[in-house]
Order: sequence, then structure tokens, then C-alpha cells
Amino acid sequence: MSKSKGFSDTSVGRYSLALYELSEESNVTNEIEKDSLSIIQLISNSEDFNSLIKNPTNKKEDQLNVILKISEKFKINSLLTKFLSFLISKRRFFYVEKILKNFIETCSKKRGEIKAELTASKELTEKEINSIKEELTKNFSSKIKLNYKYEPNLIGGLVVKVGSTMVDTSIKNKLQKITNRMIEV
Repeated sequence: MSKSKGFSDTSVGRYSLALYELSEESNVTNEIEKDSLSIIQLISNSEDFNSLIKNPTNKKEDQLNVILKISEKFKINSLLTKFLSFLISKRRFFYVEKILKNFIETCSKKRGEIKAELTASKELTEKEINSIKEELTKNFSSKIKLNYKYEPNLIGGLVVKVGSTMVDTSIKNKLQKITNRMIEV
């Protein structure tokens, strides 16, 4: 691992933990978590905003002006706005997406949630997703934070991953196992 990669991972962890501690002290963690999700979504949906963050030739003043306008328009929590402004002033705004994602993970861990991924071969309704989530919550005796993804390449079935446990009931997986057995013979 290169030194710069390690530095960025360390920085991300420290900044996200600082944001978490500040938000806890101010009793605004839920609000900042919600606003952080919105900013992450904005980063992935707006090429202009993404460029503003990632392009090192952008001026601090330009980045700050955009953040202040976004904060005002979308009523972003003032603590988060100050935090983002701080990242800009320290030239760490490049890491904002990683920091906010890490912050959201920290919030989830502090609530005792376990991260789970559900991949399905067909589009599931909200009711079906919630039913699976409830079943996982019972089986793992813990709150589950479920990320759902529709994947038509599975052909049929589900893939559920909770922590290091994975259950693959997809037809694609079963076909792969049959193919492997045929190769062995």
C-alpha cells in the first residue's frame, strides 16, 4: 500500500469520527446523517458538483461559495456546512464523499446495525424488501441495514450477504456449481 493511500484512509477515518463526535455533542446526528446522504447523492448525480470536488485546480473560494449556496437552498445543518467549509479550507474537500460515507457507517455501527446486501433477480416491492429485512433481523438478533440491488443477470433467485455470511440461492450460482461438477468429472 502506498503512503498516500494510507494517509487518505487515516484522514477519512479521523475526519468522519470528528464529524460524528461533533454531531453527537450537538444532538444533531440524525439530521447530519440525512444531510450527508443527500450530499452523497448529489455527488453521484451531478457531474458539475463532482468536478468541483475532484478537480484540484478549483479555487477554495469557488468551492466554498457552492457549498454555502447548496446549504442555503437545501437547508443543510449548519454544523455540517461548517464542517464542509473546514474541509475546503484544509484542502481535504477531495475526500468529502469518502468522509461522509464513513460517517454514515459510523452512525450505523453506533446504533448496533449490521450491514446486509440483498441482490435479487427481479424487482422487489418495498413490502418484500421489508419482509426480508425483518426476517434477517430475527435471525441475526440485531438491527439490519439492508442495501437492495436489482440484478437481472442472476436469472432467478436471491443473494443475501450479512457481514461475512453469504446465502446464494440464485440460478446463476446453481448453474455454475453444475458446470464445475461437470468439469471435475
